[in-house]
Amino acid sequence: MLSSVLDRRPATSVEHVISIMTGIEQTLPRSDGLWWFNHLYLEVTLAVRQTIDATAFQDSAFLNRLDVVFGNLYFDAVAAGDSHPDAAPPAWRPLLGARARGDLKPLQFALAGMNAHINRDLPAGIVTVHEQLGGAPASSGARHDDFEQVNGLLESVETKVKAEYMTGALAVIDAATSPVDDRVAMWNVRAARDAAWTNAEVLWALKPTPTLQRDYFDRLDRLTGFASRGLLIPVATARVQRT
Repeated sequence: MLSSVLDRRPATSVEHVISIMTGIEQTLPRSDGLWWFNHLYLEVTLAVRQTIDATAFQDSAFLNRLDVVFGNLYFDAVAAGDSHPDAAPPAWRPLLGARARGDLKPLQFALAGMNAHINRDLPAGIVTVHEQLGGAPASSGARHDDFEQVNGLLESVETKVKAEYMTGALAVIDAATSPVDDRVAMWNVRAARDAAWTNAEVLWALKPTPTLQRDYFDRLDRLTGFASRGLLIPVATARVQRT
């Protein structure tokens, strides 16, 4: 059961994060929409770990810690909404509520999860890691440079896995599903990560006013959920709306 895998959280290392995600992949059937996001996330995390191990980053401790905090936010969201999606954070509710639907494409599930995880969880994760390690999010400096350096890797992995989802044996999306392709074109991992860093800076600046900080994050959470609902419109419905 998924709950038994999630009981192994919180992860305390990147290897622990990978172990939990591997357990999720082995537990869920491919008919579960969450499987498709988790599969993409696992591929990305494996590639990031390899790159961190092989690349001379300026602050690899920051990147390693961010991977762990970031992964735990995903695990917490799934644990909260596994049985009752409405109990999950708003950004995650569309994916967790739609995971059993057969009228959606695997790529739609993957992008909805990426949207929730990067636009909602990543700003919170960046703030948490700076609180743990010291310093503050800034648009320049070693940590931001390392964060930006990872973008190229993420884009290459995303492109590889998107192609697998769109044309490979896992999921064939033909010309009749062009509305999905339109939504892929509108979602860009680099732009999303850049926005996440900016939102982390805003959340940090709002720390002296906790109520305002909480309100800002709540609105970000709900806006991210709204975007995910758009990514999860069935292809046939989207085609009718365009004509």
